[in-house]
Amino acid sequence: MAGKEYRTITDVKGPLVFLDKTEPVAFGEIVELRLNDGTMKNGQVLDTSDDLVVVQVFEGTAGVDRTTGVKFLGDVFKLPVSKDLVGRILDGAGRPRDGGPEIVAESNADIIGAAINPYARQSPHDFIQTGISAIDCCTTLVRGQKLPIFSASGLPHNDIALQIARQAKLTASEEQFIVVFCAMGITAEEYNFFRSDLERTGALENAVLFVNLADDPAVERLITPRLALTAAEYLAFEQDYHVLVIYTDVTNYCDALRQIGAAREEVPGRRGYPGYMYTDLAMLYERAGLVKGKKGSITQFPILTMPGDDITHPIPDLSGYITEGQIVISRELHGSGIYPPINVLPSLSRLMGGTIGAKTTREDHKSVSDQMYAAYAQGRELRGLVAIVGEDALNERDKQLLSFSGLFEDKFLRQDRYEDRSIDETLDLCWDLMQTIDTKYLVRLDQQWIDKYHPKDKKD
Repeated sequence: MAGKEYRTITDVKGPLVFLDKTEPVAFGEIVELRLNDGTMKNGQVLDTSDDLVVVQVFEGTAGVDRTTGVKFLGDVFKLPVSKDLVGRILDGAGRPRDGGPEIVAESNADIIGAAINPYARQSPHDFIQTGISAIDCCTTLVRGQKLPIFSASGLPHNDIALQIARQAKLTASEEQFIVVFCAMGITAEEYNFFRSDLERTGALENAVLFVNLADDPAVERLITPRLALTAAEYLAFEQDYHVLVIYTDVTNYCDALRQIGAAREEVPGRRGYPGYMYTDLAMLYERAGLVKGKKGSITQFPILTMPGDDITHPIPDLSGYITEGQIVISRELHGSGIYPPINVLPSLSRLMGGTIGAKTTREDHKSVSDQMYAAYAQGRELRGLVAIVGEDALNERDKQLLSFSGLFEDKFLRQDRYEDRSIDETLDLCWDLMQTIDTKYLVRLDQQWIDKYHPKDKKD
């Protein structure tokens, strides 16, 4: 079957080729196209019915016509996997982009993959220290979690992702993370920024990069994250590594989905995105986690830029349903010169509650986090009030909370791009900042932690 070549193309639309069906073919099957000038292109079966086959062509359909030869290869798209992947830069179709040799495969893995069986899943409970106070204290990252960064154009989400890639560590063990970096539709400038930073800091030695640039075919963008996740699954569940998967930018991936949907003349859903986008994203996100009996793990950090800074846009909205929280980047904090501009108020880690505490972080973590969050939220509200009535109208408690909100942003949130704070340093910093509030107003703190951790010379 794989040897037959057909010339049954009836139509070409964007990156899609439509053929009259000539033999039974499977969804996801690899296709080879031979143009009249001998050029070879690769594709994949996107849809198959009784009388029609739709093929997406990875290199674009320029030069494809009714006389183009089409050969079905009888197999699905596979990625050659081995330990040699670590330290390599590959393109969005899994070919070397760094000028190095082809990957010598220990095996070939189907890139479609599957979500981890819920019965085989193990509950995530190991604390990952990122060295960024706003994350470690308020939106704690857990090994095996999927925690997206909700950002917007022009904000430093890439810097934050790189900082996490450099600094992430398990405090309970000495094992290092392997970073699988999946770039979809990024500019050449962004690619050079990622590559040079990873090379300069030595992080590239423990990383695998899959890079689909903005001028690469949009169709290729759809398989790039699947290649990255297939590599991650091999390294995690076959080689026992802890893998941190960072995607940037999920919005570019969803735009490619919309583009392909339009070429297939599908009925659009919200804002023109296909109705199955929720399922498609879930197929990616649900490949994160821990598997019973396996030492390795996959933790996901998807980065998505919210179009128009709109958190209700379908992409962040659907991602929020599937993932276990979000880290929200604030344009207001960024405009104030604060890095990292993480707004802890709408940020959330749903796995945080069952992870933090004496065995993983510190016994006072939950109490301190609740108090810092509450004091900052109240201080932020008071800023609006002060703009109307003036600061003189505030009572003593409100003045202290207003002052604290400024200290929270300037001392707690603000840190250097290469500053790696331990969880103890972060929590000690919280206690130092809470000295500025009378202990009678620290109603979220347990008295036993005030007695143990509050700086003695500042106590009432």
